[in-house]
Amino acid sequence: MTRVLLVLITLFSAVLEAQDSKPLRLAIAGLNHGHVSGFLRAAKARKDVEIVGIFDPDAALGAKYAKTYELPSEGVFQDLGVMLDRVKPEAVATFTPTNGHAAVVEACASRHVAVMMEKPLATTVAEARIIQRAARTGNIPVMVNYETTWYKSHGEIWKVIKDQKAAGDIRKMVAMDGHQGPKEINVQPEFFSWLTDPVKNGAGALFDFGCYGANLMTWLMDNRSPLAVTAIAQTNKPAIYGRVDDEATILVQYPKAQGIIQASWNWPFSRKDFEVYGEKGYTIATGGDNLRVRLPGQRAEETRQPGNLPEGETDSISYLIGVARRRFKPSGLNSLENNVIVVEILQAARESVRTGKKVNLQ
Repeated sequence: MTRVLLVLITLFSAVLEAQDSKPLRLAIAGLNHGHVSGFLRAAKARKDVEIVGIFDPDAALGAKYAKTYELPSEGVFQDLGVMLDRVKPEAVATFTPTNGHAAVVEACASRHVAVMMEKPLATTVAEARIIQRAARTGNIPVMVNYETTWYKSHGEIWKVIKDQKAAGDIRKMVAMDGHQGPKEINVQPEFFSWLTDPVKNGAGALFDFGCYGANLMTWLMDNRSPLAVTAIAQTNKPAIYGRVDDEATILVQYPKAQGIIQASWNWPFSRKDFEVYGEKGYTIATGGDNLRVRLPGQRAEETRQPGNLPEGETDSISYLIGVARRRFKPSGLNSLENNVIVVEILQAARESVRTGKKVNLQ
């Protein structure tokens, strides 16, 4: 009996090894999120990923991307379900408007296909709960992709603040995210169309860039929901962004800490900066590789070279392969647990802007 069991284990291991040696069969759901271009460029340059299908209801958009990235025309679909059934992907990368994420996850969950989506998870908590239920019912991993997840500087902040506890308990966090504006940086027309739609995007800069700070703060607060959220937002360029905000500030209150999220389509330059202040020290990240630290005993702050992120966790594609092949579960910044709380914060911020009042979450 023991010998038979060993043979079965050996055979199973061989099957898994053979599967892992093949490129991940990856499909794309939606093409009107501008990040899809960079994702496809990166995927096409790798040998461990094969794009087996792309879906978008806009046939012209599908044909455009198929031509640009040299994808076979028979792999372009206008129906998501048909694509999933025909090409049978191992994973789906989602680039729809934010309010389209739930429908993609439900379709993939019923076919037991892993899903990655661009941030944020959803435009409402109700949508986030639909995604949670679908993932649980279909037993599929779902991860949310942020550019800032792959920043070495943020990995180093975790080491200093959480692992080493070198700065004491967190008292204040400040996130500054955004750029000059979608039109100003010339995003694709299909991207601009839904970014400036309050239903499809959830809001304007409030959701588009507010999610970054909410994601990082929730991570550092060990996925605890805040006590309350207060926010203000305005539109400085109504001729361009007449239906949504282009400037937002969100205050996130925890029992012994505060978070300040500055989300803007009015920065003079693109930025994704994050500051964390503890009882005894601080860390300041400016972009992915730059980190300044001042800790007890130091007379001045020091510039620190962030260490490398763990193998398989350095970029969204490598991580998605690991998640789809069940080498590990989405965790930390990618996880559903974190990102449902992110949506709670963003929804509360939107409500605070509407009412002019603080929104209590606990």
